[in-house]
Amino acid sequence: MSVLLELERVEKAFGAVSVLNGVDMTVLAGRAVALAGENGAGKSTLMKIITGTHSRDAGVIRFRGKETNFNTARQSMDAGIAMIHQELNLLPALTVGENIFLGREPVDRARRVKWSEIYDQAEYWLKKLKQDIDPRAETGTLSIAQQQMVEIAKALSMNAELIIMDEPTDSLTDVETKILFEVVKKLRDSGKGLIFISHRLRDIFDMCDDVVVLRDGSMVHQSPVADISEDELIRHMVGRELSDRYPYVPSSSSKTRLRVTNLVAPGVRDVSFEACAGEVVGFAGLVGAGRTELGKAIYGANPARSGRIEIDGDEVCVRSPNDGLKYGIGYVTEDRKLEGLIQAHSINHNMSMAGLQRFTSKLGKINKNNERKAVTQYIDAFSIKAQGIDTSVAQLSGGNQQKVSIGKSLIPEPKILILDEPTRGVDVGAKREIYALINELKAQGLCILLMSSDMPELLGVSDRILVMSNGFLTGEFAHGEANQEVIMHCTLVGLTEGKQE
Repeated sequence: MSVLLELERVEKAFGAVSVLNGVDMTVLAGRAVALAGENGAGKSTLMKIITGTHSRDAGVIRFRGKETNFNTARQSMDAGIAMIHQELNLLPALTVGENIFLGREPVDRARRVKWSEIYDQAEYWLKKLKQDIDPRAETGTLSIAQQQMVEIAKALSMNAELIIMDEPTDSLTDVETKILFEVVKKLRDSGKGLIFISHRLRDIFDMCDDVVVLRDGSMVHQSPVADISEDELIRHMVGRELSDRYPYVPSSSSKTRLRVTNLVAPGVRDVSFEACAGEVVGFAGLVGAGRTELGKAIYGANPARSGRIEIDGDEVCVRSPNDGLKYGIGYVTEDRKLEGLIQAHSINHNMSMAGLQRFTSKLGKINKNNERKAVTQYIDAFSIKAQGIDTSVAQLSGGNQQKVSIGKSLIPEPKILILDEPTRGVDVGAKREIYALINELKAQGLCILLMSSDMPELLGVSDRILVMSNGFLTGEFAHGEANQEVIMHCTLVGLTEGKQE
């Protein structure tokens, strides 16, 4: 096999902070290389250097045997490199087809855009991914998972020689991940080279041929995937043994904290359930099953049309997120970039914004010292890697941004916490920290609703799992009773029965 991409002794620093320290890496045509490492290890910076977003300080990069020095993303794209970004890089007001061919629109001799060709080609690439998405639909109306598939279709449409996938399965279900696996296999068989970044270790072993591990900006391991075990990979990533990846502590409370009765909301159909203080209730289901919509209805982001919500036995009327905060409901969105954080603002301002009343006097004056003390507590607890509390969120890695989003929901000291894909883009070490935090919050009596497409996560940390399909609840299992097969059966029940509103 020919060498497609070769890196020798690549270095990068931002000010006095060294991010990459002499990194070597080789990608062969027809093979997929997994790039593994904790958040802040330097993975995203390395990819930005390859694609021309950042310049390297030292080292050599060769692409198809020729030394390269891309200064812009366009140069790398024209050379045959495509990247699927972890943070969705789509314009929500444009159609799906417009996003897929943005900057590459086909035109006729009079320089008029060939719209029919755009939409025909967009539909072709979406069908390759087995997606029934209207190429004329406004992108902002799609779910996060559907938008991720549009990003993948965009990269495929470029017919690039090297495709970089940064956390492509983060918001995908098992079914969609299997589709992506088939696409990756076809790309490898056709001679394409791939760099695959993922915190889902199973994806690395299922989709990749080789693995490179970065830790603190240095390459600490490179080998064929077949030559390394999952435990060894984790040890290389975190620099230590990491036992018990899903620490579970049984709930000891039976006091009902939240009761939802016959709730109807956009995407939610006649849902009823109870959740106790000190309990983690997991919600499983395919994309579009209604998990996110249920969480937003309870929090007040998408007000319910009918039904009852009771907290500690009292009925509450939650018509807005302000109402949700008032009644002690915290919410961590699955889309931190669009809904969760203000990228240009600091960690301090982002994390404290939902709980400012904790630090505000009756005269409306904010106690800055108390505010910064509370934020610093979560920065330390989550091991957020940043130059300081005033660092802008935009400068953080995706995983560290997710930690800020979770901290933001905890500062108001909620009684009920809704976590929608809380470990999306978070490395294996940080995931365990979040699971340990969940156990700590359980012990404090917090009621936690966990919406996740990560099945091992749901099975590992939930006291009960409720299954959603087509907006309905279709199954319930206690911890230890369920497995992936029975949950998948319940997710399909609502679809095959054809339930209607």
